[in-house]
This record gives sequence, structure tokens and C-alpha cells, in this order.
Amino acid sequence: MYPDFQSRSADLFARAQDFLPGGNTRHTVHFEPYPVYAARGRGAWVTDVDGNDYLDYVNNYSSLIHGHSHPKVVGALVQQASELVAVGLPTASEIALAELLVERLPAVEQIRFANSGTEAVMFAIRAARAYTGRPKIAKVEGAYHGAYDAAEASMDPTPANWGDATRPQSVGHARATPAGLLDDVVVIPFNNVEATRRLLDAHADELAGVLFDALVSRMGFLQATPEYLQLLRQWTHEHGALLIQDEVFSFRLGYHGAQGHYGLDPDLTALGKIIGGGLPIGAVGGKREFMQVFDHRSGHAAVPHGGTFNANPLAMVAGRVTMELMTHAAYAHINALGDRLRDGLNRLFAAHGWAASARGVGSMVGVMLGGETLGNYRDYRGFLPAVAQSVPRMLPLHRALLARGVMFIPYGGLITSTAMTEADIDLTLAKFDDAFKAIPMNAERFATA
Repeated sequence: MYPDFQSRSADLFARAQDFLPGGNTRHTVHFEPYPVYAARGRGAWVTDVDGNDYLDYVNNYSSLIHGHSHPKVVGALVQQASELVAVGLPTASEIALAELLVERLPAVEQIRFANSGTEAVMFAIRAARAYTGRPKIAKVEGAYHGAYDAAEASMDPTPANWGDATRPQSVGHARATPAGLLDDVVVIPFNNVEATRRLLDAHADELAGVLFDALVSRMGFLQATPEYLQLLRQWTHEHGALLIQDEVFSFRLGYHGAQGHYGLDPDLTALGKIIGGGLPIGAVGGKREFMQVFDHRSGHAAVPHGGTFNANPLAMVAGRVTMELMTHAAYAHINALGDRLRDGLNRLFAAHGWAASARGVGSMVGVMLGGETLGNYRDYRGFLPAVAQSVPRMLPLHRALLARGVMFIPYGGLITSTAMTEADIDLTLAKFDDAFKAIPMNAERFATA
């Protein structure tokens, strides 16, 4: 039962700290007192190095939309690996995946592949700058768009540095982020139409693009309001800036992604996660007019874009098979599972007297410790102490569920996969119910009273 300091996972973490700073190569896999080390995965389940099985709601931070080791994806990978792992030439596999994505995304006519969602956002920003000739971008306060300086601006500001709510400061995420980079990011308050309009107007001649996510992962999958989305589209049209939609997470929302779900028409779209079938991938796509900045055939491209592993054939075939399996019925299945999980968790929170809620859309569920209505990042972070320290407060629940064989994202995210069933959801709810009974009802931390 987790935690067990005599376990192989605990031993591996002790060893890792000697060779890897912090004991890992991505801090998102760490949780206290030590992370569980995986050995293998099948379907909805992952097994750790000590032989413990966990129903996996992390799904590698949503990239495993079919769970672990889907036979058709594995079969495609085995066949491709036997023929070609990597090569300094193009392959037909990149055309096949590009065709599929263009068919599904209403606003995308051409695609460039990369190796992560971070790269996809980075090249989308560069494309907007190259097309418009302008230096600045606007992005939403508190939104996560990957590990790129401009995209990280004001990802997690605090009351000590975030400034006025209607004119947020541009705050670096990494220490010593150059002030010059931050000056080129206009931070806009999520879902505040009038304040955002004023900020965009004030920088209209400098803005290359507006970067947004209609479903903000780091705010419990908080949705943008229709009025806010309408403002961003209308304003960018009127002022010659490009609208950049981050669909790295939200493409799993439906067959045509979040842009199909919400009826959006972005100029550029950033993709990642599910389109690679579990392998590293990213992509930036958009209208042909805007994607021409990557075309080098007439000389030096406006946005040079190389990359040793771009369009790697393994990722291409895994992504194509994964997406072919994502039929309308498959999307309906994972979204229905998400609804069932949300509804069940909210009933349990009420029954146990917890000031908490399960939110989100479709297959993306966000557990929030606090009952307040949220509209933006400051709402999310502001109802202290409930969310200002959301990860430390979530740890007792996260740990209790690990001990009961359920694994979710430590800050409260649960992502469903096609490998899951209604029985898995019901089992999960039973495990949550048991965990609630085991966690002391400390009123200042969890109770509604």
C-alpha cells in the first residue's frame, strides 16, 4: 500500500536523486513522498515496479486516449519499426496523418509537425510574428501553453506580482526570464470581455496574435464564455492579428476538436498529445495563407523550421491509427464516461459534506477543492486557502486514492480513455467514497461547515 518506503519505487527514487535533479526529467511526474515507478500498462491499467495495479486517469497527461498499448497502435509501431525508425527523408506517413488532421479540423488547411505541444505553440507564435511583422502576443493570465518563455508568461502569478486585475502584469515563470521577452507579452484577464478589449486596443499596432485555449487545463478545465471567444475572434479580424488556438489538450473534446465543439475559426491551431498515439509529437496548422511563412521553396523561409525528429515515422503511424480509431462513437464514449465520473463525484462531495466540485467538459474532469464559482485565474487561485495551495491540499486525497489503486493527476485532473468502461467509473467512485471516509474531516481543509 502506498506509501511504502521499503518498496522498489521508493528505492528507485532514492537512486534517481543522485543522477537527475529532483529525481526526474519532468517535474510533473513527481509527488510526495515519492513517485510511483511504472513497469507496464495494458488498457486502462498501469502496473508499477512493485506489482501494484492502478486504474490510470493520468493517461500520460491525456496523450493516451486509448489507454496503454492498444493492439492496433502497437501493431502499427512494430511493423513500422521493422522497416524504418528514423530517416533524413520525408515519408508517406506524414502526408497520411496531415490529411486526416486537415479533414477533421475545420480551420486547418495545412500542417507542420514538431515534437511536442510546446514546440507547436512556439512555432505558431513565430508564424504570427512573421506573417504580421509585429512583435507582441497576447495570452490569458493563468493559462498553460507549454515551456516557452512567451507562452509561460503569467502562467502562475501570485498576488505579490500579478498587478491590477484589469491590467495584469506579465510575470516570468522561470527565474530571470528576460524582461524584454515579458514586455512582448500582453496578459489578458480570462472571461473579462471589457478589460481584455481595452488591453488589446492599447497594443493593437504591436500585436501579432492572441493565444488562447477555450478549455483551460490548469484551471480545472475552465471554459471560456461565448462572449469572450467572440471578442477574441472579432478583435483579431478587425486589427489584422492572428487568432492562435491551443488544442493540445482540447482536441480530445470531439471529432472536430474544440474548434468544432465551440464553433470557432482560429487562424492557427497548436496540436499535440493524442495525435501521436503516445509518442512525442506536436503540430501547428492553419489556413494556407498563414502557413506559407514556413514555405522555403522561394528562398529563406519567413519561419525556418527544421528538427531531426519532426514527422518521425513511428509517431506518424501511431498517430494515424490512434486518430482513425477515434470515431464519433469513440468520442461519445469517453465523454459519457467523463459525465458519469463528474456526476458521481459531485454526489459524493455533497454526501460527505466536502466543499469541492468536479468540473470540466467531456473526457476531462477537474476536481476543485472549494465551492466557489470560478471565471478566471484569480478566482481559481483566490479563494484561500482552498486553491492557493491546491496541490498540497490535494495530496491527502491523491495519496488515499493511490493506496486504493486509482491514479489521477496530483492537482486534481482525471482523464478518461476509450479503454475504460462504466464499470471502471463505478469502481472509481467506490474508491473515492472509501477514501473520503478514511481522510479526517478537518473543517478548515475539506468540510463545508
